[in-house]
Amino acid sequence: MSSMRDGNIVIIGSGLIGRSWAMVFASAGFKVKIYDILEQQVTAAIEDIRKQMEELRKSGMLRGSLSVDQQMSLITVCTDLKSAVDGAIFIQECIPESLEIKQNFFSQLDALASDDTIFSSSTSCLSPIKMFSGLKHVKKSIVSHPVNPPYYVPLVELVPHPETDPDTVDKTYALMKEIGQSPVKLMKEIDGFVLNRLQFAVISEAWRLVKEGVMSPTDVDLVMSEGLGMRYAFLGPLETTHLNAQGFENYFGRYGDGIKRVLSSFGPDRKS
Repeated sequence: MSSMRDGNIVIIGSGLIGRSWAMVFASAGFKVKIYDILEQQVTAAIEDIRKQMEELRKSGMLRGSLSVDQQMSLITVCTDLKSAVDGAIFIQECIPESLEIKQNFFSQLDALASDDTIFSSSTSCLSPIKMFSGLKHVKKSIVSHPVNPPYYVPLVELVPHPETDPDTVDKTYALMKEIGQSPVKLMKEIDGFVLNRLQFAVISEAWRLVKEGVMSPTDVDLVMSEGLGMRYAFLGPLETTHLNAQGFENYFGRYGDGIKRVLSSFGPDRKS
């Protein structure tokens, strides 16, 4: 996406997720600005990024074709929001997971950013409708939820606001592919998005099994790490289902009754 290389990628927030995002974009050759409110925060961030990159280089895990020095030369830091936003073509927000804080911050960005700038949030479960409604940039706003840390885990969930322009989704998807991530598109907003809904379903049943004395916590974890986790690292649940028989119809013909019986034993959702 050549047009994305004409300006800066701006990372708002210099914590663990912000630093990891900066490393991902720099590894693909993009110019990156990291913004935070205090000088010592951005200074600590840039020092830690170099340290991480050097360790990755030594272990042969540094992403991209550029050297550490070349990647570091693409990353600058800033504590003035107006200066940070100047020349921004894509802003990846990584501030605390508070709806009020994010709403206030996007309102500030809305007054400073150019009309072409895409606003992207790293939120793991906050509503795009609540975050972006009322912004002038609403058509340019989207959630790009990474799996922490994005440098090592490529999945990114793209969640649009109902008013998000399809072109914004397409550009963000293409950008994520270009930097080596694995984006997936949600067709509509749902609470928790998809990754967390799947994750919370597993956690909920894991808690239930431990609480009801079926299995120890250690062994429940082993069921995932030495069983399902190894399978799902290569194939998703739908592809696994399809390949476990001669397609879905055959699978559910074989196992449908058992699946329904087991699901009926799950009981009410755990609230505590």
